[in-house]
Amino acid sequence: MQIWPGRPYPLGATYDGTGTNFALFSGVAERIELCLIDADGTETRVDLPEVDAFVWHGYLPAIAPGQKYGYRVHGPYDPAAGHRCDPSKLLLDPYAKAIDGQIDGDPSLYSYTFGDPKSRNESDSAGHTMTSVVVNPFFDWGHDRPPEHEYHESVIYEAHVKGLTRLHPAVPEEMRGTYAALGHPAVVEHLSGLGITAIELMPVHQFVNDPSLQEKGLSNYWGYNTIGFFAPHNGFASMAGSGQQVQEFKSMVKALHAANIEVILDVVYNHTAEGNHMGPTLSFRGIDNASYYRLVDEDQSHYFDTTGTGNSLLMRSPAVLQLIMDSLRYWVTEMHVDGFRFDLAATLARQFHEVDRLSAFFDLVHQDPVISQVKLIAEPWDLGEGGYQVGGFPPLWTEWNGQYRDTVRDFWRGEPSTLGEFASRLTGSSDLYEHTGRRPIASINFVTAHDGFTLRDLVSYNDKHNEANGEDNRDGESHNRSWNCGVEGPTDDPAVLALRARQQRNFLATLLLSQGVPMIAHGDEIGRTQGGNNNGYCQDDEITWVDWDLDDERQSLLEFARRVIHLRRDHPVFRRRRFFAGAAEHGGQSDLRDIAWMTPTGGQMSDEAWSSEHAFAVMVFLNGEAISEPDLRGQEVVDDSFLLLFNGHWEKRQFQLPGAEYGDVWTAVLDTDAQVRPGREIRSRGRVTLAPRSMVLLTRPPEQDLPSASGSGSAAVASREASRAMREGRV
Repeated sequence: MQIWPGRPYPLGATYDGTGTNFALFSGVAERIELCLIDADGTETRVDLPEVDAFVWHGYLPAIAPGQKYGYRVHGPYDPAAGHRCDPSKLLLDPYAKAIDGQIDGDPSLYSYTFGDPKSRNESDSAGHTMTSVVVNPFFDWGHDRPPEHEYHESVIYEAHVKGLTRLHPAVPEEMRGTYAALGHPAVVEHLSGLGITAIELMPVHQFVNDPSLQEKGLSNYWGYNTIGFFAPHNGFASMAGSGQQVQEFKSMVKALHAANIEVILDVVYNHTAEGNHMGPTLSFRGIDNASYYRLVDEDQSHYFDTTGTGNSLLMRSPAVLQLIMDSLRYWVTEMHVDGFRFDLAATLARQFHEVDRLSAFFDLVHQDPVISQVKLIAEPWDLGEGGYQVGGFPPLWTEWNGQYRDTVRDFWRGEPSTLGEFASRLTGSSDLYEHTGRRPIASINFVTAHDGFTLRDLVSYNDKHNEANGEDNRDGESHNRSWNCGVEGPTDDPAVLALRARQQRNFLATLLLSQGVPMIAHGDEIGRTQGGNNNGYCQDDEITWVDWDLDDERQSLLEFARRVIHLRRDHPVFRRRRFFAGAAEHGGQSDLRDIAWMTPTGGQMSDEAWSSEHAFAVMVFLNGEAISEPDLRGQEVVDDSFLLLFNGHWEKRQFQLPGAEYGDVWTAVLDTDAQVRPGREIRSRGRVTLAPRSMVLLTRPPEQDLPSASGSGSAAVASREASRAMREGRV
């Protein structure tokens, strides 16, 4: 077969319309064979003829998109020295843009004989492993453009490609569970109608379905087991044919962008699916083990693991750093995604042993003209020493705020001494982010996510029920900060059902009216349940799929979620770009006019009131006339003002509204117990009774001539009217 020298860059298989250039990094290889796989499995091997700076390369004029291929790397096999080259294993290209098939668990995938880890197994893995695929990079994007929503205007929706769409009745059966289903008009309409601005997809990089799970009749459903950092997972493609998943993924992104919805990917750059020293040889391990993985210094046959998965990528290796940056850049420039959520991101900061916020990875991200301009969200922890890093990431980054989740859960289940921290979480967690120059948008607020109870299960179960996972209920988090409202699991008790429905509304309203960036887990807006399973990683079935058959209760929850999301969208006072002037001190000073904290009697909160372990109720005044920040066009921001009344107590509580200096007349907007009728007017010093564990939202327009940081008199009135006209689209 004719082969030309080709080029060492870019890495991977690059089709140029005439032929394909192949380039593979290995610092230890002595010889590399490119293996071309025919439809019947026949393998043609071609030696890569050139090597420059440890990149082996060659150009084949006749190779076109759809061609399956792999590599066989000849080099040292010396595990104690960190080397595991094994030419009997057909290896995936780390830069493969598409991958075909799955592994089947055959012993040939392993470089040792089962039962004897120190032995050598040279059985050929071809036919039992996955293959790389040459793809056609050309796609008609038309007028596609990134929505570029600002963080403070964003509402994120965490979703699983298959789980969200597998049971959707309006999606054709053959399309359900795929990228095409996610881009289907019925699914897009639900997302748009809900009001979300970004969908955060659980892993869509090609991942491995663990044979150990398959033997139990389970599967790796979540997908946190990546093997291909450039390839869309082939199991989510509806179209047959090698490489078609790339075109289908792009079409999905294009459809979501047309609906003004961003696409954020949950990415797993902290480890790979090859596992520890007992794992299979699929790609990186057989190409250059010591360059890709972090090994134990004392015994390099073992892997240093801070992820709980068996291995960790070596974050001080130039090959690893280039791989990650090239992958991120590819997904932005070629696949048009809008950002990334980094799984176990603390591992990415471990250039040496400790988590280092000034590591090479962060330096590369910050200086990159492409990656630095998209949304970057950290899961700010891993399993290693010092791995919990909430509040510890650099200024460019936002973070999943685990403290927000824990505090809000505790408040609504009635834990004592939570009121002060609840106030900090409600106002953007300035205690975590302000000291590093970050703003409320650094906090990605969430109450539930894929990992843990769904929202409905959070209020229905005290304990996890993971028996279906086959681990005797030992897996999953045992301390969930959940409360079953009096009965464990399903019940017909109307009082319990009413309380659970109210608690779900409490969580949604709190989340969406907090400063920061709210994130909703898919299906929570329609009461999705997993039957108490808080670790659905291996359940690719009705346990984890969203059920779209809505009864009246679930339809009502959906309408409530829409109403609160739209309320947030329409009122900038709930999505400020900067912290409240008095947020850190919890108010109480007359010159702090943008926010005030009050007791249920209408008086200012005292230090004693904040510290009391029995304090479960608070009233918050948000002054829409004192937003001391211009909008992005430099215009003054003036909004309605709001009173948020929280009663986290198990008994009803009467609130007395503050005096006329805060407003003469307040109008009810929202009540999570539905006892205070929307539109009801309550005058200053008036009283309103809140049901046990409920929340009420009151508002007044900005036209009232009240003292504010924006000033008063005719000039201020004119400015407010101009701002209101701009919001309503009249100018």
